[in-house]
Amino acid sequence: MNTVIFDLDGTLLDTIGDLAEAVNFALENNGLSRLPLETIKGYVGNGAARLIERSSGSKQGEPLFEKCRNDFSAYYMSHLCVFTKPYEGISETLTEVKNRGFKTAILSNKPDGAVKELSDFFFKGLIDIALGERGGVPKKPDPTAVLEIIDRFGVNKEEVIYAGDSEVDIQTGKNAGVKTLSCLWGFKTKEFLVENGAEILLEKPSDILKYI
Repeated sequence: MNTVIFDLDGTLLDTIGDLAEAVNFALENNGLSRLPLETIKGYVGNGAARLIERSSGSKQGEPLFEKCRNDFSAYYMSHLCVFTKPYEGISETLTEVKNRGFKTAILSNKPDGAVKELSDFFFKGLIDIALGERGGVPKKPDPTAVLEIIDRFGVNKEEVIYAGDSEVDIQTGKNAGVKTLSCLWGFKTKEFLVENGAEILLEKPSDILKYI
């Protein structure tokens, strides 16, 4: 192994507080009721559009959806780091991974600009490539972006570990044909992850070091 690709939300960063505030700002701004944090937590993982669909009960292309998504995006991009923080032990683990000479990447369904800003703010010097949702590139669980990272690093699939906290990440790793680790400190429960095909479970960030 020589490369580790990480999901962002629920894996490296606890972002749910800021995501929930942005969602609820958009809902209230459009005459809808606020949602509990735990409800919003269950809606994340498939990108901003799906999050807004689930939260607002509207579909892409509908006026309500478009207004909510615009309000969400504007609020979130100006409030990225109010509550957001790395999970305990993440920064130390990333430092050790880099000290061992590994290549590192972040791959998220969050908008690309937000991913790069958060990576630079919290993990400067620890992440080699940070990619989010980009036009023309399918979102996870499609493996396209994973394979792009592998190609940019010039490594083989057999040398790559993918770590995430959701069913989307499990499927992404399987679709890309790379070893996949599931984090138990994120947004999904152990039972949920096992039901969705998790094979290797990590209790804490430093457990990643056992597999590299």
